[in-house]
Amino acid sequence: MPVTLPAEVLDQYRRFSLYNSPFVAHDDGRAIDLYPVGETAPSPVAGEVLDVRKVRAPPKAYAAEHDWLLLVDTVKHVARIMHVDPAVEPGVRVAVGDPLGDLVRAGFFAPWVPNHVHLELRDGDVDPYRASGSVRLTVDVDVEPLPWDGTGTVVETGDTWARLDAPAHPVPGERFVGLANGVSAGSDGGVLDGGLPHYDGGGLLFGRGDRVVVAGSDVGTANGRDVDWNDVEVLANGTPVTGIALFCARDSFGVKLVGEAVDLTVGDAVTVTVVDHSSP
Repeated sequence: MPVTLPAEVLDQYRRFSLYNSPFVAHDDGRAIDLYPVGETAPSPVAGEVLDVRKVRAPPKAYAAEHDWLLLVDTVKHVARIMHVDPAVEPGVRVAVGDPLGDLVRAGFFAPWVPNHVHLELRDGDVDPYRASGSVRLTVDVDVEPLPWDGTGTVVETGDTWARLDAPAHPVPGERFVGLANGVSAGSDGGVLDGGLPHYDGGGLLFGRGDRVVVAGSDVGTANGRDVDWNDVEVLANGTPVTGIALFCARDSFGVKLVGEAVDLTVGDAVTVTVVDHSSP
């Protein structure tokens, strides 16, 4: 039985994603990444801290040597929380919104991934230290789908990413939005989540049907909420990039292009095309 995360939890964060990760915990949306404002992690759960444990992370030049795992007994489940240097100890009780500690830039992140809180929930009879075994999650918030024609202007960049001004958030801070599954403008195609196509699969939140379309191209097939990407390639002004990061956001929006080959500057006009190599 899926567990629903309420609006009071999600509204603490500027964005969230169930599928935008390569790790097994996110398979089928069994984990959620929560992006707070600032570097302090507000707790997504209420309960008693059971354990805090240092975890060895993959070595990355831009990341800390170690990550942390926090376990919290919520009575109904055991919460697994990662990427937070804990300011709490076993035996301490926390409420939703209480500060857990400072965010850790972990070696589990791709270089374009911002710092965030990783959350999973386990049934009490499942080993909380294993990498798999968490319950499927859903979210109790409305997310507005934003149609997109594949064009935009670069408004923000990093070493391995560039964000476009389109599609723009109509009212930043007021509600969550995401990239529409572009079957047709105004349809109930849903909102896309995940890394297209750089992670194995993605998610289709609040949608119906099995066709998944981005920038006018078929990019995958949905089986319920889970999406299998086609053999696609993302091009920015004709140049291949690793892909598109897909998530739900409250603060601002615009397509985020990611990868080591992203070579764009603020003010550049961009046309994104998606080539489906699986098509005959």
